[in-house]
Amino acid sequence: MESPHSVNSPRRTLSLSRQRRATVSFLDSDEKNNSASGLSADHGPKPSEVYGFVGSITTVVATVIFLVWAYVPESWLHSIGISYYPSRYWALAVPTYVMVTIVLMLAFYIGLNFMSTPSPASINTVYGEFIVEFFSNMNSVGIL
Repeated sequence: MESPHSVNSPRRTLSLSRQRRATVSFLDSDEKNNSASGLSADHGPKPSEVYGFVGSITTVVATVIFLVWAYVPESWLHSIGISYYPSRYWALAVPTYVMVTIVLMLAFYIGLNFMSTPSPASINTVYGEFIVEFFSNMNSVGIL
């Protein structure tokens, strides 16, 4: 049973209790955990591994469903009892809209960076806040 002063972490249980002595281990983290089965000794599979597995399976299933809907003739879909599905227009429209959105976001990001960057002829590209402070210190010392 865990002490009331412990915190569950995705990787291990950290004890905040002062009753336990500190231990020093020279093992790598891979050697501490049972890496052959992919299970942690205390918590089972790591959440990131589970989310990755579920995400990959979901992506594959969604891709197969999309390709079947986009390429199988309507008569075949009706023969197996599938009669309610979106228009084939969306098989081309959604990927096109996504690609255009990504390109526009990239162009907006590049444009925003160009707008926030001073022009090469600007004095701000040569002198910044630190160099002004440096020159003011040099003037106060009497070097400049």
